[in-house]
Amino acid sequence: MKSFASDNYAGVLPEVMEALQKANHEHARSYGADEITARVKKLFCEVFHADVEVFFVFNGTGANVLSISSTTQSFNSVICADISHIYNDESSAPETFTGCRFFPVPSNANGKLTPEAVRQRLVRKGDMHYAQTRLLSVTQATEYGTVYTPDELKALTTLAHEHDLYVHMDGSRFFNAAAGLGCSFDQISGDAGIDILSLGGTKAGMMFGEAVVVFNKELVPQIAYKHKQAMQLASKTRFIAAQFGAMLENNTWHKHASHANEMARYLAASISRYPRVKVNNQVQGNAVFAELPREWNAPLQAKYPFYIWREETNEARLMCSFDTTQKDIDAFTDLMNNL
Repeated sequence: MKSFASDNYAGVLPEVMEALQKANHEHARSYGADEITARVKKLFCEVFHADVEVFFVFNGTGANVLSISSTTQSFNSVICADISHIYNDESSAPETFTGCRFFPVPSNANGKLTPEAVRQRLVRKGDMHYAQTRLLSVTQATEYGTVYTPDELKALTTLAHEHDLYVHMDGSRFFNAAAGLGCSFDQISGDAGIDILSLGGTKAGMMFGEAVVVFNKELVPQIAYKHKQAMQLASKTRFIAAQFGAMLENNTWHKHASHANEMARYLAASISRYPRVKVNNQVQGNAVFAELPREWNAPLQAKYPFYIWREETNEARLMCSFDTTQKDIDAFTDLMNNL
């Protein structure tokens, strides 16, 4: 089965499988004290052009919870987009673990936060009756498939830092964003003012695992302890680190993220030929959002599963992966010919 439901549906990159096999040959020290983890952490510093600290975790929710809890206390609040993953799709894990209140800010038509919208929530500082805002969280690429430019990020982080807020980036599709922008990692992370990044690996083709990348050294002393407390410290860390090594070496991430993005553009162009289909937003990553006739849902989803993003307009979210092919897309659109 192939699908457009999620890049999580895809399997594992061959480069990642090979790296796992190599990491499996001998015994190694546990809890990240092994040679593979040390080597890959140095590689992170190289690709981000910064002296970053890296903490490997099991999954995306764990990465976000660890990042948020390391920048806040339980009397704080977090500003995020109303469509963000941490607000809508991680159950109550972020609130439960951190104790923080989450304030959803309306995103614009492109699914992005703007400084103007964020500024409206920067109120009641020093008021003990109000959850004190401590963190701004942005998503790259956004849940609506769009990508923040370095300048857009810098405007948000500058505002946040002026108000004594840390800035977290949920980068579950960070690789797709970087490939889509044609920029280096640091341009949309540390250099743009991001303090801490949840870097996605699973959606990009890893078997499991994400990474928390810390740019702001103020956060380092507590995050090591939070790493264990959040139950995200893997005893066999090398198997997560090895996968990231495979992704970062030889620009493997770029090859596969670029392909997924290219397939999304091809998909958008293919379905936009149908008069009853309306493609929304410019395709900037590996996601296509399109309004479909409701009666098409069942027959199309029976062969190629996908999710409806917005019920009232029947806007579908169609995700492409590293293994999506033009043949898959052509077969999908062929089904439309008979509807």
